[in-house]
Amino acid sequence: MKFSADVSSSSRKSRRAHFTAPSHIRRKLMAAGLSKDLRKKHDVRAIPVRKGDEVIVIRGQHKGREGKVLSVYRKKWVIHIEHLTREKVNGASVQIPVHPSNVAITTLKMTKDRESILSRKADGRKARATRVESA
Repeated sequence: MKFSADVSSSSRKSRRAHFTAPSHIRRKLMAAGLSKDLRKKHDVRAIPVRKGDEVIVIRGQHKGREGKVLSVYRKKWVIHIEHLTREKVNGASVQIPVHPSNVAITTLKMTKDRESILSRKADGRKARATRVESA
């Protein structure tokens, strides 16, 4: 059901907006869920992935593999994870790309900006919870 007249519900327009999104919007779209203990600690469900985070693959062929994020390749919508490589026929080793929605963040690389993002998201969650209780 459509709630806002400002947003199109057309599949064509949604797909075009997604696949032609600029880099600063792709950052938000390339978010990953937090592990259960991090979710409980920070009261936040998901956060954009960044280089240096430790993740575990939770979906797909490489389910269960863990490692540090080596790069976030926004142009191709993928991340590269440490120790997640494949041998080519000529002997060269290449990174296997994984979509961020298929991983869970187990350890966050904390910075001052990231702490403010987490606290802001947690405050918003608490505000919504109190608003629902009072209604």
